[in-house]
Amino acid sequence: MSTFLRGATALALLLSTGRAWAGPAIDHHMHVHSPAILEILPAYCASPKRKSPCDPRFTAPLTAADALKAMDGAGIRTGWLMSTAYLAESPLGPSQPDAARVVREANDFTVALARSWPDRFAAFVSVNPTAPDALAEIARWKGDRAVTGLKLHLTNSGVDLRDPAQIAKLAAVFQAAAANGWTIMIHMRTGAADYGARDVEAFIDQVLPAARGQPVVIAHAAGWGGIDAATLDALGAFADAFEKDPRRVGNVRFDLAQVFKDNATPDDRARMAGLIRRIGPDRFVAGSDWPFAGDLKTYFATAYAGPELSPGEWAIVTGSTREKGEP
Repeated sequence: MSTFLRGATALALLLSTGRAWAGPAIDHHMHVHSPAILEILPAYCASPKRKSPCDPRFTAPLTAADALKAMDGAGIRTGWLMSTAYLAESPLGPSQPDAARVVREANDFTVALARSWPDRFAAFVSVNPTAPDALAEIARWKGDRAVTGLKLHLTNSGVDLRDPAQIAKLAAVFQAAAANGWTIMIHMRTGAADYGARDVEAFIDQVLPAARGQPVVIAHAAGWGGIDAATLDALGAFADAFEKDPRRVGNVRFDLAQVFKDNATPDDRARMAGLIRRIGPDRFVAGSDWPFAGDLKTYFATAYAGPELSPGEWAIVTGSTREKGEP
């Protein structure tokens, strides 16, 4: 596995040949639930604190073999595998008396998959950044070369980017992940009904510096899938930051997992494409949020080929035009 996939370099999509690829070599956003998480999912999904039912694709007991089959069908070499350990400590579900154990077991499972298939999976452990065991769990993996990074999910973790105490906890988690030399993947959108530029500004000012230059990937183009006013407002704030002082956000990238969905309006798709151009297509990477994507070959051939961006721009996003070592 490349040094990049161990989080030691800036975000560079490494291809082992000098020729162009039709699709992404790396899917930067995938999930396989551990047995420990599958055990608690029924109660989590039935929780009245959730705003919508769980997608059946989310609860299906899929395995690493299923993920590899999907990757092989799409010609994807490596999948960034995000642990869903954070669900054990989610305030959206019922309280788990042994939540810390479930978190450990879920992360152990994800890292074990990366050890078993080191050329196919890059493991991202996860925590709820506000949980009392978050820093200890990150420290548990320090120096383990099988771990590429940290996955954070602010919606499921109940994080409020307008609460100074929670901002401080999130920054401490960023600092700990950076000390481990990790890439940080963050689902940044919170549950706030008016989420948007205000939250991005707080994140850039008070959390991002704690990454100390380590790569930070903002999932779903700063939303939670799809394109809506809140996502466009948040990504617009990032575009403003790149234009005002690109050094402050120089370590930031965005994945487009589940962003260009069928239900997006032509106007919203055009606005999203405009923001991608303002920030730069090279700041975006390909991801699927599998298993939500279903068949990966079909997903990438449709979601990453719309008329909003040119074929050349899509090729930049997927890394298809980049040669070995080229960022």
